[in-house]
Amino acid sequence: MKDLAQKHILQLHPYLPGKPISEVQRELGLTEVIKLASNENPCGPSPRAIQAIQKAIFDLHRYPDGSGFYLKQALAAKLGVSPDQIILGNGTNEILELVVRTFLAPGQEAISGRPAFIIYSLLVQAADGENILVPLKEHTHDLRSMAKAITPKTKLIFIANPNNPTGTMVGAEEMSWFLQQVPKSAICVIDEAYIEYVDDDAAFPDSIAYLRAHPDQPVLIVRTFSKIYGLAGLRIGYGIGSSELISLMNRVRQPFNVNSLAQVAAEAALEDDEHLRRSKEVNRAGYQYLCREFDRLKVSYVPSVANFILVDVGQDAKPFSDRMLAEGVIVRTVKEYGLPNAVRITIGLEEENRKLIQAMEKVLTSCS
Repeated sequence: MKDLAQKHILQLHPYLPGKPISEVQRELGLTEVIKLASNENPCGPSPRAIQAIQKAIFDLHRYPDGSGFYLKQALAAKLGVSPDQIILGNGTNEILELVVRTFLAPGQEAISGRPAFIIYSLLVQAADGENILVPLKEHTHDLRSMAKAITPKTKLIFIANPNNPTGTMVGAEEMSWFLQQVPKSAICVIDEAYIEYVDDDAAFPDSIAYLRAHPDQPVLIVRTFSKIYGLAGLRIGYGIGSSELISLMNRVRQPFNVNSLAQVAAEAALEDDEHLRRSKEVNRAGYQYLCREFDRLKVSYVPSVANFILVDVGQDAKPFSDRMLAEGVIVRTVKEYGLPNAVRITIGLEEENRKLIQAMEKVLTSCS
C-alpha cells in the first residue's frame, strides 16, 4: 500500500495515544491508576454541562445544528465579537487543520516554535508544506527570531500561548510587537487552549482586543472547551478571526462537524462561573504543592502558567515513566518534542498530586 501514498505522507509519524486506564489496570494488575498525562481538568465537566446533555439526549435522532447558532451567539456575547467571526470545530485540532487546508499550499512555509504543540508540524507536513521550527528561548517562544524567520513563502505562524509542553507564556508587549512584524500575506494563529488558567491577566496578551483594533490583520485565535471546561471527551473548540477569514475557512469545513451534545454542553459550561473558579483554585493549589515538592526532591522543572508542568527527571524519561506506571501513575514523555529526559505532568486533585509525589520519590530513590 505504501506505493499508493504520497511521499510527504509516508514521512509522517502518527500521533500515538496512550492506553485506556482500564487496560493499564488490567495489564499491570493495579486496582487504582491516576492519569496525569493529557492536561485534563481533574474536577471533571461543568455540572451545568451535564444537565444540558441530559436534556438533549432525547433529540439524538436529529442532526446537530450545522451553524452552531446558539453557541456562537453565546460566545460572541461573552467575547465581544460578531457571530460571523467565530468558527466551531471538533476540538481545536480541527480548527488548526481547517486553517492549514484553507491557506497553505504545497511548498509554502509555516513557522512554529520548537518545542510547541506537535500537531502544528504534523498538519503542515500532511499538507506538503515546509515546517520552519524556531527554537524556544528560556522555554518560551522566541518571537524576535520567529520574526526574522518570516519569508515571502510564509503563510502561517503558530504561537501556542501558553505553550504546550513548556507551560510558559509570551507577554502582552512582546506579542503586540510581533504581530506588527507579521505581513498581511501571512496568518498568525494564536493557540490559547490554556488561557483560562492564566492568573496574570494584565501581563497576558488581549488577542481579541488586538483583533478588534486591527481588523485587517490576518489573525486567528484558537480556544477550546477541552481544558478548564472539562469537555475533552466531547471534542469542541472554536476559532476567532475576521469575518472574511472565517468565511474562507467555512468553505472547507464539513457540515455537522460539531455534535449536538457538544454544542449544548459548551453553551452551558460557558456560563458556569463557579466551575471555572473552582477549577482554577484546585489548579493553583496543586501547582504550589507540586513546586514545593519538586524543590524538595531537587527535581528541575519549568515554571508554568497552565495546568501542567514540564519536569526534567535527569534520566531517560521512558524507563522513568514505565516505573511510574508500575506505581499506578501515568505521566507523559515528550521525547518527540526533543526532550528525552523530561515528562509533562498534569496538575491533579490533591490526593492525585500526593500519590504522584510518593511514586516519584520511590522511583527516583531506586534510580539513584
